[in-house]
Amino acid sequence: MRRPVLLVVAHGSRDPRHAATVHALVRRVRSLRPGLRVETGFLDFNVPSVKGVLESLDTEGVRDVVALPLLLTRAFHAKADIPAVLAQAPPRLRIRQAEVLGPSPLLVSALERRLYEAGLTPADKSSTGVVLASAGSSDPEAIAVIAAIAREWRHTGWCAVRPAFASASLPRTEQAVRELRALGCARVAVAPYVLAPGFLPDRIARGAAGADVLADVLGPAPEVARVLLERYDEARVPLLAAVGA
Repeated sequence: MRRPVLLVVAHGSRDPRHAATVHALVRRVRSLRPGLRVETGFLDFNVPSVKGVLESLDTEGVRDVVALPLLLTRAFHAKADIPAVLAQAPPRLRIRQAEVLGPSPLLVSALERRLYEAGLTPADKSSTGVVLASAGSSDPEAIAVIAAIAREWRHTGWCAVRPAFASASLPRTEQAVRELRALGCARVAVAPYVLAPGFLPDRIARGAAGADVLADVLGPAPEVARVLLERYDEARVPLLAAVGA
């Protein structure tokens, strides 16, 4: 039996950098798993739409799909928006929604990769405070996950790690930068916990004006691509079992 198609479900943005980054990440996923069919659909702003991709797959005769939310936390889009779109898919499709990407140790590794690419070294960790800057959410579960990642990351040797949010929650990035300065960290770095450029990542960057280092978004980091494949594999097993594979 053929492997289920992996449908990466991205939010979409008016900012062209967003779609370009999503497509770069999908290309890396394909390079890591040759032979796996990977498609991309957007919830808004960009094409193809998730609905359009699903209809095309159905027309081709595809029957099994793993829909993977390109999200770092399980909030409104994962709990409501994406299930609603998938529920409108052609009835012949068997679709399983995979878990969101985070939390994962691989994503923390990707965050560190971006910090080192921005100029830090492992020797800087003990004297550097890090702002873990996420897009933000009104969902308490999502906020708790970001706080937990910050606490755990602190134990890997950084001077301190503080969560911050670009919207919906506090503190903002600039507030967290000031807190780390007051704490006595010799330098402050901002690590955007976001997948692609856009409006909220730009807000994070503006809030990082008082920091010493601003890392890039996670984007098509190899660790992120590996997490996508992990989530795909976790979802495809029960899907195949359900059809007797």
